[in-house]
Amino acid sequence: MARLDRSIVEGPIPRAVWMLAWPTMLQNLIGGMQGVVDHALVGHFVGYAGNAAIGVSFQIFLVVMVFVSSLFTGMGVLVARFAGAGNVEQVNRTVYQAFLAAIGLSVGVLAPVGYFLAPYLLEVVHASPEVKAQALPYIRIMFVFSFGMLVFFMMGGALRSAGDARTPLFLGVMLTALNILFNVLLITGAGPFPRMGTAGAAAGMSIAGAVLTLVSIYLLLSGRLPVHWHRGMSWKPDWAIIRQLFRFGLPTGFQGVVMNIGGVLLLRFIGSLAQSGQAQAAYAVAYTELFSFITWTSVGIMGATAAVAGQNLGAGRPDRAIRGVQIASGIGLGMAAAIGILFVAIPRYLLAAFGMNDPEVVRLGVQLLGFLSVSGLFITVALTYTGGLQGTGDTKSPFYISLISQVVIPVGLCAFLQSTGRLTPVGIWSAILLGHATRCTLSVLRFRQGKWRFIRVDAEPART
Repeated sequence: MARLDRSIVEGPIPRAVWMLAWPTMLQNLIGGMQGVVDHALVGHFVGYAGNAAIGVSFQIFLVVMVFVSSLFTGMGVLVARFAGAGNVEQVNRTVYQAFLAAIGLSVGVLAPVGYFLAPYLLEVVHASPEVKAQALPYIRIMFVFSFGMLVFFMMGGALRSAGDARTPLFLGVMLTALNILFNVLLITGAGPFPRMGTAGAAAGMSIAGAVLTLVSIYLLLSGRLPVHWHRGMSWKPDWAIIRQLFRFGLPTGFQGVVMNIGGVLLLRFIGSLAQSGQAQAAYAVAYTELFSFITWTSVGIMGATAAVAGQNLGAGRPDRAIRGVQIASGIGLGMAAAIGILFVAIPRYLLAAFGMNDPEVVRLGVQLLGFLSVSGLFITVALTYTGGLQGTGDTKSPFYISLISQVVIPVGLCAFLQSTGRLTPVGIWSAILLGHATRCTLSVLRFRQGKWRFIRVDAEPART
């Protein structure tokens, strides 16, 4: 049977951070290719309405999933704390209770509510009739068969918090490969498979998620992982643990919703510009695609930081938790700086890779990449310290920090500029940079206060 990796609380801290970070960063990069393939296939076989349908539907689905999967942030807090204390059975119990909660949320909430509310959700985003016709079956399939994605998030969070980042990488690569395979077959109707078009992208993802669920359950029962389900454990719901999952997880869910609201409001300001079309294109490529190379790596480092900080706090070694966050921040800064240099040195080549050749779009894209080359330094530090806060159990502070830095400040600045007739692309880019700088400053200051040292985890084993 696999054991917990004690090097995270006993060995060199830089090695522990890197051991957990690099598989997650690689997994994020590989997973990002999935969306590219989906859009390419649907664009070729369905047309622009199919691309728009996937974009609109997945954005709606993602907002809901970010909130629901916040449950696994709570799971990660408990798992890291118990793993650091060497309490293997509580690690196993916590992951099993998260699995039960995921079943309840998927089958009892997401499937029925998502299916019946899908038409109304598409009305909220003003989807055109031709887009809505493509989007409705897609989003209904995604909601009804959401369990596979929830299991994927659960496995990744549980294993990384327990010190195993390579198995989530394996599962992520498998999910992406299966998703691409089934999407090719179902979108195009290759061989005996029906040609489902846009809906095929959702069906392919659902089938791949079902396979991943079966593989995940097998691995959890096999004893090969640091998390192990076995006959001697209780299979009943443990409401003490489930309450803790929501206690630590819900603030992260609200944080995700707040950040999505901030993003939507920024898009509305961009859409109000005189050159709105060009600005939206520049934003879509420079911020949504190219800047993701910084956020993908930073999210990987954030997950590693959360596990290292949580385990060392559980082991009664808060000084190692602090050192882990500092080292992870340095790694993130180095990577963000390297990518930022490319944003400044070869911006036109980067934009050209996405087919950006309109002179005004290129001008705005080059301008935005200049801002993002600096903004990336702030966001990677912010995410690293967010990982330190969340991993130790302080999930409320990142929510309030995000509310201030991702909504109040950037949206407030844009609203002021618009009210005075001075809203320009540079003003919006400046608001994004100011928001990221604020998030970085507040996150570092909050972590350095050290109040996370005294957060207790109250989830005792259930009596049978």
